[in-house]
Amino acid sequence: MTKRLLCMYGVWAMAVLSLLAVPATAQTNAKVDLNTATQEQLDSLPGIGPETAKRILEYRATNGNFKRIEDLMNVKGIGEKKFLKLKDLVAVGGAAKPAAPAPNAKPEGKTG
Repeated sequence: MTKRLLCMYGVWAMAVLSLLAVPATAQTNAKVDLNTATQEQLDSLPGIGPETAKRILEYRATNGNFKRIEDLMNVKGIGEKKFLKLKDLVAVGGAAKPAAPAPNAKPEGKTG
């Protein structure tokens, strides 16, 4: 009976240790949202270091939210080869920045 308990404990311990060895991003299978990601989240992507992560954030600040993941290739340092490695790991979502209204547009629901 003692051997059986030790064996069960060993299996349980190995399972826990194997979960701890897997990076958090791999455990959740969650994609990194290009429109809400922090520099640290972007830096965690394969092939994206701190400088490229910073350029992604600068691109987003200058051009607004990404409309499609392919827009990532507009960022200096991300070509087609790197994009192909990232495309299954990123998504475009988040709160879209509203477009500025036309200068002479009337608010909806108001007439006159």
